[in-house]
Amino acid sequence: MVSAPHEAMHRVFQEYPSLLSGLSDVLGLELPPVASAELLTVDLTETEPLERRVDTLLRIKTENDGPFLLVVEAQGKQDPGKTASWPYYVTYLNNKYRLPVLLLVICQDHATAAWAARPLTIGLPQWPTVTTRPLVAGPHNMPVITNVAEARKDLAFATLSAITHADNPDVDAILKTMSVALRDAPESLVEPLVEFIAQGLGNRPAAQQWRNLVAVDLSFYTSPLSEEIRDEGRAQGRDEGRAQGRVEGRADAVLFLLSARGIDITEATREKVAACGDPEALGRWLVRAAFVTTSDEIFDEETAADR
Repeated sequence: MVSAPHEAMHRVFQEYPSLLSGLSDVLGLELPPVASAELLTVDLTETEPLERRVDTLLRIKTENDGPFLLVVEAQGKQDPGKTASWPYYVTYLNNKYRLPVLLLVICQDHATAAWAARPLTIGLPQWPTVTTRPLVAGPHNMPVITNVAEARKDLAFATLSAITHADNPDVDAILKTMSVALRDAPESLVEPLVEFIAQGLGNRPAAQQWRNLVAVDLSFYTSPLSEEIRDEGRAQGRDEGRAQGRVEGRADAVLFLLSARGIDITEATREKVAACGDPEALGRWLVRAAFVTTSDEIFDEETAADR
């Protein structure tokens, strides 16, 4: 299964491509301001029986220069297979779209970040024919943001920073800063960022700290996580009828979110969601409903292999 931190590290770019501008300053890369971004299919499968998928692929349109492709890979550990797959992604996409390609790798630990940053060469030692240089963001170069005013300057960037510092000894202070910074933000912005942070923390001890902060500092916002926390607080004393009502309400929320995002809901998706009696499955589908491009994709990760 694809882990929650893995999803958060790259999917935040799908919702907030403009955070690339903040990253460019941190990473020492001069990029023109992002004017717009288009989410492209992550499927790089060829006609051969070999499937290749990147985590997130965006076509970035800049204000001054031409467009380019942004590949975002979330890397939780060292993977020797990337030595071959990353150069393939870059060359394949450049050939398919005829656009420059930037490979950005997001990590949560120093060792993986150092490994990912190594240039990948194809050719002879004396004369590499192809060199792939991933641009890496992680705890080694992302700022530790514990100032509320700084976090509010760019909440999406601050969220990514918090995710990359999930193992930082000061993570409690980082999370407290985020909970305070999000208090006065529009609910439409707060909801996905709350979920991204929760996903990014995975099953670390800090995940419970974030749940506590959401319950106290952000209790007035509606999100899958806050609803889950409220459900847990009301769990005792609820009869079976009320429990069924919660399931139906969560099923309705999945379909409502898809519809609100303009996603066409297939009859198969509608029937499967309506028939589901598992609140945990519905909760997972509700989170995915914020990211997918087709309604059936909310079920894809149930069987997806962990990358």
